[in-house]
Amino acid sequence: MATAEPFDGEPFDAVVLAGGQARRMGGADKPGERVGGRALIARVADAAGAARRLVIVGPPRPEPERAVFVREEPPGAGPVPALRAGLSEVSAPWVALLAGDLPFLRTDDVALLLAAARDANADGAVLLDDGGREQWLAGCWRTEGLRRALDAYEGASLRGLLGPLGPVRVTVRAGERPPWYDCDTPGELGHADRLAGPAGP
Repeated sequence: MATAEPFDGEPFDAVVLAGGQARRMGGADKPGERVGGRALIARVADAAGAARRLVIVGPPRPEPERAVFVREEPPGAGPVPALRAGLSEVSAPWVALLAGDLPFLRTDDVALLLAAARDANADGAVLLDDGGREQWLAGCWRTEGLRRALDAYEGASLRGLLGPLGPVRVTVRAGERPPWYDCDTPGELGHADRLAGPAGP
């Protein structure tokens, strides 16, 4: 388990991928679905609240107000093209790369990822779930290293792009609301809503 002091170093931006087609949710506007009374995308934006700039790759929406919205071309082309589009708006030395459907991700989790990468002098850090699997859309990266990797990469897999960067693998004590929990189905969304409660954090 990686441990680190809270991140207080160089500034970071955040890129949130929120443009998927949500096929397993019947094509619903997944980032706009509500957990604990708040849209998923708003909850993720809160987790990235310390970011200097918040870039959301997906259709424009009223919230969060401070976000810059961009689209991959063509829309729905996949996570690697979406990352390319989002990274074009990043200028900070570090970038948090996050999914738009993580209702229980916290500011502390993002800070831990940034600090773990910095302390290890690594190009990035990625969150592990309770099965030890990397959650590639819950990580933080050195911007220049990520740009170089993207320039040289011709594949379509985030694992194929990010794995060779040798990120620090970070585990956290999750409890019943793990930060890697994502909402890919109506059942998962309903479960998250029950865990969060009517005004959950």
